[in-house]
Amino acid sequence: MANSRWKKRPPGSNWGDFGPDDQLGRLNLLTADKLRQGVAEVREGKNFCLSLPLDYPGGSVLNPNRYPPILRPTLRRGKVNLNCLLGDIEPGRPDVLSDDLAILHLQYSTQWDGLPHVGSVFDVHDDGQPQAVYYNGYAAGVDLIGPDNPADAGLPANISLASTSCARALGIEHMAQTCVQGRAALIDLRAHFGDARTLIGYDALMRVLEKDKIDIECGDIVCLHTGFADVLLGMQRQPDPVKLAQCCAVLDGRDQRLLQWITDSNLAAITADNYAVEAFPAASADACCAGLPLHEHCLFKLGIHLGELWHLTPLADWLRTHGRYRFLLTAPPLNLPGAFASPVTPVATV
Repeated sequence: MANSRWKKRPPGSNWGDFGPDDQLGRLNLLTADKLRQGVAEVREGKNFCLSLPLDYPGGSVLNPNRYPPILRPTLRRGKVNLNCLLGDIEPGRPDVLSDDLAILHLQYSTQWDGLPHVGSVFDVHDDGQPQAVYYNGYAAGVDLIGPDNPADAGLPANISLASTSCARALGIEHMAQTCVQGRAALIDLRAHFGDARTLIGYDALMRVLEKDKIDIECGDIVCLHTGFADVLLGMQRQPDPVKLAQCCAVLDGRDQRLLQWITDSNLAAITADNYAVEAFPAASADACCAGLPLHEHCLFKLGIHLGELWHLTPLADWLRTHGRYRFLLTAPPLNLPGAFASPVTPVATV
C-alpha cells in the first residue's frame, strides 16, 4: 500500500484507500447513487441559501489573521472604472461602466476547509525523521509551497500582484470539480441544547440521533446546526468575543469515540454553522497532541472536508417543522487552482 510519498500511514487513516495519488478523500463517496438519493429528497421545490453575507462576522475578533473582504473598482485607461463614462475616453459612446475587484481571506466567512488547511508532523518514511505532511502524504515544501519572507505573505502596505503560495496537490479546485452535490443530513443540536456553550461528545451526539431518528449512511454530508451563525448575525458585524465564546454547541475533538464514529459512519463531509466545527481551543491535553484534533482526524487522516460558519437556522427550522432531516445539498467551492480553502454559497433544496 505504501507509495513514493509514504511508507507508513498514520494510525486510523485511510491513506491509499482511494488510490495512491488521491486528492479528494471522502468526497469519493459522492457517487451518482448519492446524487440520486439527494435529488429524491426534493419534494417541495424550495431552496435555502446557507451562506452568511461574506462580510460577516465583521472585524477580526474570531480570527486575528483573517479580515473582511475588500472591494475596490478597477482602473480603465487610468480612470476609476466605477460609473465610468466611456464617452470621456471614446467620444460619442453612451456606455456607463463599472468593474470591481475583491481581496478575500478565503476562510473569513462561510467556507470549506480544503485538505491543505491542516496537516501534521508524522514519520511517513518510518525512518525516525518526522516531517510536515498532509492528507495522503503530500509534503510541505514539495506539494504545498509558499514564501519564507513575511513580506510575501498577508497584506503588506504596497501589495504585490504576484501569487506567492500554491497547493500543487490537494488544492480546492479538486473539490470544485466534484460539484459537491449529494444527500445531506442535518443534526439539530440547537433544538436539544439551546444556545449555551455545550461540548458535544459521542454519547450526547448519539442521544440526539436516536431521539430525532436520524440515520447517517455512507456518503452522506452531515450538517450540524448549533445556532452560532444566527447569534452572529444578530451582532450586526460587531461580534462580541465574550458572548461568542460562551454560546452554542461544539464537537469535542478529544473524544476518541466521536472520532471513531466519524471514521465508521463513512460520511462524506461535515459542515457546521459555528466557527470551527470542534471546540477551539480544544479541551486541555498534552502538548504532544494536536491543537485541533478533529481537524487532524478529518482533514489529515481521512480526507474529510470541513465546512464552517454556514447559515443553517432557517433550513433547520423548516426541516423540524416538516419532520424531515435530509435534503439535497449543492456546495461547490471556488474553482481556484492552488488554494487551500474557499468561500462557498451552499444551497439546500427540499
